[in-house]
Amino acid sequence: MQPDVRAAIEQTIQTYFDGLYEGNADKLASVFHPGSALTYDNAGTVLVWPLADWLKAVRERPSPQARGLARDDAILLIDQSGPTTALVKVKCQIPPRYFTDYLNLLCIGGQWKVAQKVFATEVRN
Repeated sequence: MQPDVRAAIEQTIQTYFDGLYEGNADKLASVFHPGSALTYDNAGTVLVWPLADWLKAVRERPSPQARGLARDDAILLIDQSGPTTALVKVKCQIPPRYFTDYLNLLCIGGQWKVAQKVFATEVRN
């Protein structure tokens, strides 16, 4: 992977992390493709959460930052499968919920955008 490509992907993910922690839906929207969605397992049922609905939920909940919650986010893996496609595995948290996200990115018009997010949640006491 070329260093400039890696840096661009990492910047997209950093904006994602910052948006999550700050509860900044506009910042999050800036790194997602408008047609993207979030997909997850809920007790054996696959649920698809439209991006607009998720951003609305982010706007309506107190941010982790405002709640004084610990921040622990990191990129665990970047796998670029072609010049315009990449998969990024990350960890993040909103205690007591801990997330592993698989972010599928596409480079659109020279900018890396999340085209699909698939995530798992673990609740800890």
